[in-house]
Amino acid sequence: MPNLLLFLELAAIAIVFAGLPLAYLWTRRGYSFFQKLNWVLVFMTFDLIVFGAFTRLTDSGLGCPDWPGCYGTSNPFHALSDIQQAENALPSGPVTVMKAWIEMIHRYLAMTVGALILVQVVLAFNKVKALGKTPFFVSLGLLLLVCIQGAFGAWTVTLKLQPIIVTIHLMLALLLLAYLTAYAQQAWEEKISTVRTLRIKPLPAALLLAAFIVLMIQVFLGAWVSTNYAVLACPDFPTCLGTAWPETNWVEGFTLWRQLGLNAQGEFISPVALQTIHWAHRLFAVLVFVVFSFLGWRALQLATPAIPGLKHYGKLLFSLLALQILTGISNVVFQWPLLAALLHSAGSAALVFCLVRMSYWASWKSL
Repeated sequence: MPNLLLFLELAAIAIVFAGLPLAYLWTRRGYSFFQKLNWVLVFMTFDLIVFGAFTRLTDSGLGCPDWPGCYGTSNPFHALSDIQQAENALPSGPVTVMKAWIEMIHRYLAMTVGALILVQVVLAFNKVKALGKTPFFVSLGLLLLVCIQGAFGAWTVTLKLQPIIVTIHLMLALLLLAYLTAYAQQAWEEKISTVRTLRIKPLPAALLLAAFIVLMIQVFLGAWVSTNYAVLACPDFPTCLGTAWPETNWVEGFTLWRQLGLNAQGEFISPVALQTIHWAHRLFAVLVFVVFSFLGWRALQLATPAIPGLKHYGKLLFSLLALQILTGISNVVFQWPLLAALLHSAGSAALVFCLVRMSYWASWKSL
Protein backbone atom coordinates (compact mmCIF):
# COMPACT_ATOMS: atom_id res chain seq x y z
CA MET A 1 0.00 0.00 0.00
CA PRO A 2 1.41 3.41 -0.91
CA ASN A 3 2.79 5.13 2.16
CA LEU A 4 1.74 8.48 3.57
CA LEU A 5 4.97 10.18 2.47
CA LEU A 6 4.29 9.30 -1.18
CA PHE A 7 0.81 10.80 -1.00
CA LEU A 8 2.19 13.94 0.63
CA GLU A 9 4.84 14.32 -2.07
CA LEU A 10 2.26 13.86 -4.83
CA ALA A 11 -0.07 16.34 -3.10
CA ALA A 12 2.77 18.86 -2.96
CA ILE A 13 3.39 18.40 -6.70
CA ALA A 14 -0.33 18.90 -7.41
CA ILE A 15 -0.36 22.09 -5.31
CA VAL A 16 2.67 23.49 -7.14
CA PHE A 17 1.25 22.63 -10.57
CA ALA A 18 -2.18 24.04 -9.67
CA GLY A 19 -0.58 27.14 -8.20
CA LEU A 20 0.88 28.18 -11.55
CA PRO A 21 -2.44 28.81 -13.36
CA LEU A 22 -3.98 30.20 -10.17
CA ALA A 23 -1.15 32.74 -9.84
CA TYR A 24 -1.56 33.70 -13.48
CA LEU A 25 -5.33 34.15 -13.12
CA TRP A 26 -4.86 36.26 -10.02
CA THR A 27 -2.83 38.80 -12.01
CA ARG A 28 -5.30 39.02 -14.91
CA ARG A 29 -8.03 41.61 -14.95
CA GLY A 30 -11.43 41.34 -16.58
CA TYR A 31 -13.80 38.55 -15.70
CA SER A 32 -14.11 37.36 -12.14
CA PHE A 33 -11.53 34.95 -10.76
CA PHE A 34 -14.23 32.28 -10.42
CA GLN A 35 -15.30 32.55 -14.07
CA LYS A 36 -11.70 32.56 -15.32
CA LEU A 37 -10.91 29.48 -13.24
CA ASN A 38 -13.84 27.64 -14.79
CA TRP A 39 -12.55 28.26 -18.32
CA VAL A 40 -8.99 27.36 -17.35
CA LEU A 41 -10.35 24.03 -16.12
CA VAL A 42 -11.93 23.45 -19.54
CA PHE A 43 -8.62 24.22 -21.25
CA MET A 44 -6.58 22.01 -18.91
CA THR A 45 -9.03 19.11 -19.15
CA PHE A 46 -8.82 19.24 -22.93
CA ASP A 47 -5.02 19.20 -22.65
CA LEU A 48 -5.23 16.30 -20.22
CA ILE A 49 -7.35 14.30 -22.67
CA VAL A 50 -4.90 14.93 -25.50
CA PHE A 51 -1.91 14.03 -23.34
CA GLY A 52 -3.75 10.94 -22.15
CA ALA A 53 -4.13 9.93 -25.79
CA PHE A 54 -0.41 10.56 -26.29
CA THR A 55 0.30 8.34 -23.27
CA ARG A 56 -1.79 5.54 -24.72
CA LEU A 57 -0.51 5.89 -28.29
CA THR A 58 3.14 5.78 -27.18
CA ASP A 59 2.41 2.63 -25.12
CA SER A 60 3.34 4.50 -21.94
CA GLY A 61 0.32 3.44 -19.90
CA LEU A 62 2.45 1.02 -17.90
CA GLY A 63 5.58 3.18 -17.95
CA CYS A 64 5.20 3.15 -14.19
CA PRO A 65 3.56 -0.20 -13.46
CA ASP A 66 2.24 0.80 -10.02
CA TRP A 67 -0.09 3.55 -8.80
CA PRO A 68 -0.20 6.38 -7.78
CA GLY A 69 3.59 6.74 -7.83
CA CYS A 70 6.37 5.22 -9.88
CA TYR A 71 7.93 2.20 -8.18
CA GLY A 72 6.71 3.62 -4.89
CA THR A 73 8.22 7.07 -5.50
CA SER A 74 6.75 10.40 -6.55
CA ASN A 75 8.81 10.79 -9.75
CA PRO A 76 10.96 8.72 -12.14
CA PHE A 77 14.18 10.35 -10.89
CA HIS A 78 13.84 8.48 -7.61
CA ALA A 79 12.88 5.26 -9.42
CA LEU A 80 15.64 5.38 -12.02
CA SER A 81 17.39 2.19 -10.93
CA ASP A 82 14.12 0.19 -10.94
CA ILE A 83 13.15 1.56 -14.33
CA GLN A 84 16.53 0.79 -15.88
CA GLN A 85 16.48 -2.70 -14.40
CA ALA A 86 13.04 -3.37 -15.96
CA GLU A 87 14.17 -1.88 -19.26
CA ASN A 88 17.33 -4.03 -19.35
CA ALA A 89 15.32 -7.15 -18.58
CA LEU A 90 12.84 -6.43 -21.39
CA PRO A 91 14.08 -3.72 -23.79
CA SER A 92 10.92 -3.93 -25.90
CA GLY A 93 8.66 -3.91 -22.85
CA PRO A 94 6.34 -1.22 -21.47
CA VAL A 95 8.86 0.27 -19.02
CA THR A 96 11.46 2.79 -20.18
CA VAL A 97 12.68 6.06 -18.70
CA MET A 98 10.86 8.07 -21.36
CA LYS A 99 7.61 6.13 -20.94
CA ALA A 100 7.81 6.50 -17.18
CA TRP A 101 8.05 10.27 -17.52
CA ILE A 102 5.17 10.38 -20.00
CA GLU A 103 3.00 8.35 -17.64
CA MET A 104 3.87 10.43 -14.58
CA ILE A 105 3.36 13.76 -16.39
CA HIS A 106 -0.10 12.51 -17.32
CA ARG A 107 -0.76 11.75 -13.66
CA TYR A 108 0.58 15.16 -12.58
CA LEU A 109 -1.78 16.87 -15.02
CA ALA A 110 -4.69 14.81 -13.72
CA MET A 111 -3.83 15.73 -10.12
CA THR A 112 -3.62 19.38 -11.14
CA VAL A 113 -7.14 19.29 -12.63
CA GLY A 114 -8.38 17.61 -9.46
CA ALA A 115 -6.74 20.26 -7.27
CA LEU A 116 -8.23 23.09 -9.35
CA ILE A 117 -11.70 21.55 -9.08
CA LEU A 118 -11.24 21.52 -5.30
CA VAL A 119 -10.48 25.25 -5.50
CA GLN A 120 -13.60 25.67 -7.64
CA VAL A 121 -15.70 23.90 -4.98
CA VAL A 122 -14.32 26.16 -2.25
CA LEU A 123 -14.98 29.30 -4.29
CA ALA A 124 -18.52 28.17 -5.13
CA PHE A 125 -19.17 27.46 -1.44
CA ASN A 126 -17.93 30.91 -0.48
CA LYS A 127 -20.28 32.43 -3.07
CA VAL A 128 -23.44 30.61 -1.91
CA LYS A 129 -24.98 33.81 -0.53
CA ALA A 130 -24.31 35.73 -3.74
CA LEU A 131 -24.92 33.00 -6.34
CA GLY A 132 -27.17 30.52 -4.58
CA LYS A 133 -26.53 26.85 -3.94
CA THR A 134 -26.69 25.62 -7.54
CA PRO A 135 -23.08 26.42 -8.54
CA PHE A 136 -21.82 24.78 -5.35
CA PHE A 137 -23.78 21.56 -5.81
CA VAL A 138 -22.85 21.39 -9.50
CA SER A 139 -19.16 21.80 -8.61
CA LEU A 140 -19.54 18.99 -6.07
CA GLY A 141 -20.80 16.85 -8.93
CA LEU A 142 -17.67 17.75 -10.87
CA LEU A 143 -15.54 16.75 -7.91
CA LEU A 144 -17.32 13.39 -7.69
CA LEU A 145 -16.85 12.80 -11.40
CA VAL A 146 -13.13 13.59 -11.29
CA CYS A 147 -12.73 11.19 -8.35
CA ILE A 148 -14.44 8.41 -10.32
CA GLN A 149 -12.20 9.26 -13.27
CA GLY A 150 -9.17 9.00 -10.99
CA ALA A 151 -10.30 5.56 -9.84
CA PHE A 152 -10.50 4.35 -13.44
CA GLY A 153 -7.07 5.83 -14.03
CA ALA A 154 -5.75 3.69 -11.18
CA TRP A 155 -7.53 0.58 -12.48
CA THR A 156 -6.05 1.22 -15.92
CA VAL A 157 -2.65 0.52 -14.38
CA THR A 158 -3.53 -2.14 -11.82
CA LEU A 159 -5.61 -4.13 -14.33
CA LYS A 160 -2.83 -3.89 -16.95
CA LEU A 161 -4.60 -1.82 -19.61
CA GLN A 162 -7.75 -3.91 -19.68
CA PRO A 163 -9.59 -2.57 -22.76
CA ILE A 164 -12.95 -1.81 -21.16
CA ILE A 165 -11.31 0.04 -18.26
CA VAL A 166 -9.18 2.18 -20.58
CA THR A 167 -12.21 2.85 -22.78
CA ILE A 168 -14.39 3.95 -19.86
CA HIS A 169 -11.50 6.11 -18.62
CA LEU A 170 -11.59 8.00 -21.94
CA MET A 171 -15.39 8.24 -21.98
CA LEU A 172 -15.42 9.72 -18.48
CA ALA A 173 -12.76 12.23 -19.48
CA LEU A 174 -14.96 13.47 -22.33
CA LEU A 175 -17.99 13.65 -20.04
CA LEU A 176 -15.89 15.68 -17.61
CA LEU A 177 -14.93 18.04 -20.44
CA ALA A 178 -18.60 18.45 -21.44
CA TYR A 179 -19.62 19.00 -17.81
CA LEU A 180 -16.89 21.60 -17.23
CA THR A 181 -17.73 23.43 -20.46
CA ALA A 182 -21.42 23.58 -19.59
CA TYR A 183 -20.48 24.84 -16.12
CA ALA A 184 -18.06 27.48 -17.40
CA GLN A 185 -20.48 28.95 -19.94
CA GLN A 186 -23.13 29.67 -17.31
CA ALA A 187 -23.42 33.32 -16.29
CA TRP A 188 -23.28 32.43 -12.60
CA GLU A 189 -22.25 35.88 -11.48
CA GLU A 190 -24.67 37.90 -13.57
CA LYS A 191 -27.99 38.87 -12.09
CA ILE A 192 -29.76 37.86 -15.29
CA SER A 193 -28.47 34.71 -16.89
CA THR A 194 -28.64 35.12 -20.65
CA VAL A 195 -29.12 31.48 -21.58
CA ARG A 196 -29.66 28.34 -19.57
CA THR A 197 -32.11 26.27 -21.60
CA LEU A 198 -32.57 25.29 -25.22
CA ARG A 199 -35.59 27.07 -26.67
CA ILE A 200 -35.09 27.64 -30.39
CA LYS A 201 -37.29 25.07 -32.13
CA PRO A 202 -35.41 24.80 -35.48
CA LEU A 203 -32.34 23.54 -33.60
CA PRO A 204 -34.01 21.68 -30.71
CA ALA A 205 -32.35 20.14 -27.71
CA ALA A 206 -33.32 16.72 -29.07
CA LEU A 207 -31.08 17.19 -32.12
CA LEU A 208 -28.10 18.27 -30.04
CA LEU A 209 -28.71 15.44 -27.59
CA ALA A 210 -28.94 12.93 -30.45
CA ALA A 211 -25.67 14.25 -31.89
CA PHE A 212 -24.01 13.94 -28.49
CA ILE A 213 -25.22 10.36 -28.02
CA VAL A 214 -24.09 9.39 -31.52
CA LEU A 215 -20.70 10.97 -30.85
CA MET A 216 -20.30 9.12 -27.54
CA ILE A 217 -21.10 5.79 -29.21
CA GLN A 218 -18.56 6.50 -31.93
CA VAL A 219 -15.96 7.53 -29.37
CA PHE A 220 -16.58 4.28 -27.52
CA LEU A 221 -16.12 2.31 -30.74
CA GLY A 222 -12.97 4.27 -31.58
CA ALA A 223 -11.54 3.76 -28.11
CA TRP A 224 -12.40 0.07 -28.37
CA VAL A 225 -10.41 -0.06 -31.61
CA SER A 226 -7.44 1.70 -30.03
CA THR A 227 -7.38 -0.19 -26.73
CA ASN A 228 -7.58 -3.53 -28.56
CA TYR A 229 -4.90 -2.44 -31.07
CA ALA A 230 -7.30 -3.14 -33.94
CA VAL A 231 -6.44 -0.07 -36.03
CA LEU A 232 -4.55 -2.12 -38.60
CA ALA A 233 -6.92 -5.10 -38.54
CA CYS A 234 -8.28 -3.64 -41.78
CA PRO A 235 -5.12 -2.32 -43.47
CA ASP A 236 -6.85 -0.97 -46.59
CA PHE A 237 -9.50 1.65 -47.30
CA PRO A 238 -12.40 1.84 -48.07
CA THR A 239 -12.54 -1.95 -48.16
CA CYS A 240 -11.32 -4.28 -45.43
CA LEU A 241 -8.87 -6.92 -46.64
CA GLY A 242 -10.12 -6.28 -50.16
CA THR A 243 -13.80 -6.92 -49.43
CA ALA A 244 -16.76 -4.62 -48.88
CA TRP A 245 -17.93 -6.71 -45.93
CA PRO A 246 -15.23 -8.66 -44.08
CA GLU A 247 -15.75 -11.78 -42.03
CA THR A 248 -16.98 -10.82 -38.56
CA ASN A 249 -17.32 -12.25 -35.07
CA TRP A 250 -19.39 -9.77 -33.07
CA VAL A 251 -19.58 -11.85 -29.90
CA GLU A 252 -15.83 -12.26 -29.53
CA GLY A 253 -15.08 -8.74 -30.69
CA PHE A 254 -17.50 -7.10 -28.27
CA THR A 255 -17.07 -9.25 -25.19
CA LEU A 256 -16.28 -6.36 -22.91
CA TRP A 257 -14.80 -7.95 -19.80
CA ARG A 258 -11.54 -9.62 -20.81
CA GLN A 259 -7.82 -9.03 -20.64
CA LEU A 260 -5.84 -7.13 -23.26
CA GLY A 261 -5.14 -9.31 -26.29
CA LEU A 262 -7.29 -12.18 -25.02
CA ASN A 263 -10.85 -13.35 -25.56
CA ALA A 264 -13.34 -14.39 -22.90
CA GLN A 265 -11.79 -17.88 -22.74
CA GLY A 266 -8.32 -16.50 -22.04
CA GLU A 267 -7.03 -17.37 -25.50
CA PHE A 268 -5.46 -14.94 -27.96
CA ILE A 269 -8.16 -12.85 -29.61
CA SER A 270 -8.72 -13.83 -33.23
CA PRO A 271 -7.93 -11.60 -36.23
CA VAL A 272 -11.60 -11.87 -37.22
CA ALA A 273 -12.67 -10.35 -33.89
CA LEU A 274 -10.22 -7.48 -34.40
CA GLN A 275 -11.59 -6.94 -37.93
CA THR A 276 -15.08 -6.76 -36.43
CA ILE A 277 -14.02 -4.13 -33.91
CA HIS A 278 -12.41 -2.03 -36.63
CA TRP A 279 -15.30 -2.47 -39.07
CA ALA A 280 -17.91 -1.41 -36.48
CA HIS A 281 -16.11 1.90 -36.02
CA ARG A 282 -16.04 2.51 -39.77
CA LEU A 283 -19.70 1.66 -40.25
CA PHE A 284 -20.93 3.88 -37.43
CA ALA A 285 -18.82 6.74 -38.81
CA VAL A 286 -21.32 6.97 -41.69
CA LEU A 287 -24.15 7.73 -39.25
CA VAL A 288 -21.96 10.25 -37.42
CA PHE A 289 -21.24 12.01 -40.71
CA VAL A 290 -24.94 12.24 -41.59
CA VAL A 291 -26.05 13.49 -38.16
CA PHE A 292 -23.26 16.04 -37.78
CA SER A 293 -23.59 17.30 -41.34
CA PHE A 294 -27.28 17.95 -40.76
CA LEU A 295 -26.57 19.63 -37.42
CA GLY A 296 -23.89 21.86 -38.94
CA TRP A 297 -26.13 22.79 -41.86
CA ARG A 298 -29.01 23.73 -39.52
CA ALA A 299 -26.66 25.79 -37.36
CA LEU A 300 -25.40 27.78 -40.34
CA GLN A 301 -28.94 28.21 -41.62
CA LEU A 302 -30.14 29.62 -38.29
CA ALA A 303 -27.17 31.86 -37.61
CA THR A 304 -28.04 35.56 -37.37
CA PRO A 305 -26.20 38.66 -36.13
CA ALA A 306 -28.12 38.22 -32.86
CA ILE A 307 -26.58 34.77 -32.33
CA PRO A 308 -23.11 35.05 -33.97
CA GLY A 309 -21.61 32.14 -32.08
CA LEU A 310 -23.94 29.67 -33.77
CA LYS A 311 -22.36 30.37 -37.17
CA HIS A 312 -18.87 30.19 -35.69
CA TYR A 313 -19.44 26.80 -34.09
CA GLY A 314 -21.33 25.51 -37.11
CA LYS A 315 -18.23 26.17 -39.23
CA LEU A 316 -16.03 24.67 -36.54
CA LEU A 317 -18.21 21.56 -36.54
CA PHE A 318 -17.67 21.03 -40.27
CA SER A 319 -13.92 21.64 -39.87
CA LEU A 320 -13.66 19.09 -37.07
CA LEU A 321 -15.74 16.60 -39.03
CA ALA A 322 -13.34 16.94 -41.97
CA LEU A 323 -10.38 16.54 -39.59
CA GLN A 324 -11.85 13.33 -38.18
CA ILE A 325 -12.41 11.87 -41.63
CA LEU A 326 -8.92 12.74 -42.85
CA THR A 327 -7.11 11.53 -39.74
CA GLY A 328 -9.24 8.39 -39.52
CA ILE A 329 -8.36 7.44 -43.10
CA SER A 330 -4.71 8.40 -42.50
CA ASN A 331 -4.52 6.03 -39.54
CA VAL A 332 -5.26 3.16 -41.93
CA VAL A 333 -3.49 4.28 -45.10
CA PHE A 334 -0.29 5.41 -43.36
CA GLN A 335 -0.24 2.56 -40.80
CA TRP A 336 -1.30 4.43 -37.66
CA PRO A 337 1.13 7.38 -37.54
CA LEU A 338 1.34 9.02 -34.12
CA LEU A 339 0.41 12.52 -35.31
CA ALA A 340 -2.73 11.39 -37.16
CA ALA A 341 -3.83 9.21 -34.25
CA LEU A 342 -3.26 12.03 -31.78
CA LEU A 343 -5.19 14.53 -33.91
CA HIS A 344 -8.01 11.99 -34.25
CA SER A 345 -8.31 11.74 -30.46
CA ALA A 346 -8.03 15.51 -30.02
CA GLY A 347 -10.73 16.00 -32.66
CA SER A 348 -13.15 13.86 -30.66
CA ALA A 349 -12.63 16.03 -27.58
CA ALA A 350 -13.00 19.18 -29.69
CA LEU A 351 -16.31 17.88 -31.07
CA VAL A 352 -17.60 17.41 -27.52
CA PHE A 353 -16.61 20.98 -26.69
CA CYS A 354 -18.19 22.26 -29.91
CA LEU A 355 -21.53 20.53 -29.20
CA VAL A 356 -21.76 21.98 -25.71
CA ARG A 357 -20.94 25.46 -26.97
CA MET A 358 -23.53 25.09 -29.74
CA SER A 359 -26.14 24.27 -27.10
CA TYR A 360 -25.36 27.64 -25.52
CA TRP A 361 -25.62 29.66 -28.74
CA ALA A 362 -28.63 27.73 -30.00
CA SER A 363 -30.52 28.98 -26.96
CA TRP A 364 -29.30 32.58 -27.11
CA LYS A 365 -31.99 35.15 -26.49
CA SER A 366 -31.38 38.87 -26.81
CA LEU A 367 -32.74 40.70 -23.79
